[in-house]
Amino acid sequence: MSGPGKPSSPAEGVRLDKWLWAARFFKTRQLANEAIAGGKVHLNGQRTKPGKDVTVGATLEISKDHFSWEITVIALSGRRGPAKEAVLLYEETPESLAKRQAEIDRRRAEQASDVVSDGRPNKRDRRLIHRFKDTLG
Repeated sequence: MSGPGKPSSPAEGVRLDKWLWAARFFKTRQLANEAIAGGKVHLNGQRTKPGKDVTVGATLEISKDHFSWEITVIALSGRRGPAKEAVLLYEETPESLAKRQAEIDRRRAEQASDVVSDGRPNKRDRRLIHRFKDTLG
């Protein structure tokens, strides 16, 4: 049995909700539980429960906030550490990474094309609006 703060051995396995929390996919275990119960997380291609043990070599499909990850578990940990350590717990497939990057780029382009308003029009803007409306009617 591993002590506190030490990664579990591959033979033991770790609860799915705990592993997702430790790998920093979710901020809390409760959010991980809700995502698993809602069908947003699949273990080896199947819907699962939060208490199911994850083992090394398992594949996970995670959907969160319009993004999706297809990963393979390469290490186990029930302890939430720094993000640099969390990234070492899994390996993302190249297709998943490319799809996620394309979605990020698409969202950036969409956001850049949005018109940003400064709020209420100032006196000069109001005069221009009134002048424009007067020319229409």
